[in-house]
Amino acid sequence: MDLQLTDRVFIVTGGARGLGRASADVLVAEGARVVLSGRSQESLDEATAALDAVAGRRAAVGVVADNADRETPERLLAAADEAFGRVDGALISVGGPPKGPVTEISDDQWSAAFESVFLGAVRLARELGTALPEGGSLGLVLSSSVRAPLPEMAISNGLRPGLAMVAKTLADELGPRGVRVNGLLPGRIATERVAELDASTGDPDAARRAAEASIPLGRYGKPQEFGTVAAFVLSPAASFLTGVMLPVDGGLLRAL
Repeated sequence: MDLQLTDRVFIVTGGARGLGRASADVLVAEGARVVLSGRSQESLDEATAALDAVAGRRAAVGVVADNADRETPERLLAAADEAFGRVDGALISVGGPPKGPVTEISDDQWSAAFESVFLGAVRLARELGTALPEGGSLGLVLSSSVRAPLPEMAISNGLRPGLAMVAKTLADELGPRGVRVNGLLPGRIATERVAELDASTGDPDAARRAAEASIPLGRYGKPQEFGTVAAFVLSPAASFLTGVMLPVDGGLLRAL
């Protein structure tokens, strides 16, 4: 299938590593160009150099930016315009909040996570989404916690369902302009973040085995498998798909 991504330009937050990087890899392999944001100049330089090498041309630029910064959306849009003269979509990865149960998460932790995970993502979605042209596409990388709570992940369980509803509402608001908005709900994908969560249990091998036992496909997902789904959802090939919260979890979620 031709995803019709040649020369299209996408902003990918958190694009230097993890699911953002996996998505950028697939987008560039399909002919798109990307503006990556992240907190480390070194990791961004490494990612953009690798993507340029794969594409055989200038296909990626990096912008050091924090999702919680009010100026980030404007800076990312300006970088896309300066480097490539257009922007066709964005993938907003909202990061992973601290682990812990409701009874142990402090007010300060909730406030900090709200600023970055929730309000930062809402701001990016609002500003980037309203800047997209007809045919544009916006994706939010959320979590399976949108539909079912995860043990020891109180902040994620509290904030991500709200973000999903914001995305659904924004799909209603931007739809008349021909701009699509969707959410992606990754389950256990083999990223550094998931490895850190497994390690935090004290027995990462046992944690992985237990998690895999709950997944019908019997394994963790590969980052590229997530990236391929993200690229499709962002692409014109998914032109009648909007307002959807799409699990990418190997069947982990049991709800319809």
